Amino acid sequence: MPPKPVPAKAGQTSSKTPSRQRRPQKQQPAPLADRLKRLFSSLCAQVDGGHFTNAIRTCNKILRLDPGDRDALRTKLFLLLQTEQYDTALTLIAEINEQCLFERSYALYRLQREEDSVQLLREIKSIGKDAEQRGAMHLEAQLSYRQGSYQSSLDIYNELLETADPSSDEHADILTNLSASQSHQDFITTTFMQAMSQLPSSIASTLESAPPPVLSQPASILAPVEEPTKKPEAVESQKKLRAKRVPKGIIPGVSPPPDPERWLKKSERTSYTQGKKRRGAGGGATQGAAVGAESGTVSAAASHGGKTGGKGKGGKKK
Repeated sequence: MPPKPVPAKAGQTSSKTPSRQRRPQKQQPAPLADRLKRLFSSLCAQVDGGHFTNAIRTCNKILRLDPGDRDALRTKLFLLLQTEQYDTALTLIAEINEQCLFERSYALYRLQREEDSVQLLREIKSIGKDAEQRGAMHLEAQLSYRQGSYQSSLDIYNELLETADPSSDEHADILTNLSASQSHQDFITTTFMQAMSQLPSSIASTLESAPPPVLSQPASILAPVEEPTKKPEAVESQKKLRAKRVPKGIIPGVSPPPDPERWLKKSERTSYTQGKKRRGAGGGATQGAAVGAESGTVSAAASHGGKTGGKGKGGKKK
């Protein structure tokens, strides 16, 4: 007999009855501090790897969560200068409540606004911040080099070279810029003067006193170059016709021309005749000749049998 079902107790549900499916609860967003921590860790990895464009996007995400974060603002300003977005950098500096004199001066220098950059450098010198003084000296040397004050640039680079670490990248950069400034200064002081002294006095005096030359046609700096006229013979020689390709073993005018119907089927050619007889079937003889031959052999056999008929089955020797 089958086992009796055990009745369920009050307050209990049987195991066979399906339980109600629970709706998936929406995941709550992570706290703001955790999200900022993750973004800053990504930002550090991007800056160390040199991925400045992605790092700027990460800074924008941080600033959406915390618009007043100073670290994100300063990092974004550094990244804009590294990616040569100087106009955007100046706009960001205006939004920041800090002065950022050196960054603003450097952006103006790269935008060819040397006078504004020099004024900001003077303010940096008057303030006297040690953190910005060395960077300001580098920028001042570059401004002096661009403006043609090579001796001033040399003095600044020599001063920086004395306090630079020989194993640092700054030391190598200073040596490169120092060499460029020295070569320009030598040209002005010695090379140019030696070249002038070698000229005759009449030419040297006129060169020093003569006004700069004025171009008669400023619109066209270079004189128009006339194209050389080509000779008709040369043109004809260049346009030589290539000889036609002739198959091997064919002599034009001697060899017979090819069959014009060579591309057609054999059944479509004019030389094709339908119902040709097979060769070698009857040995070249006609059907009547074969029948006659057969009758000749039969008659010959009959005549031969007539002569030897006594030696057959019916004949007996006497």
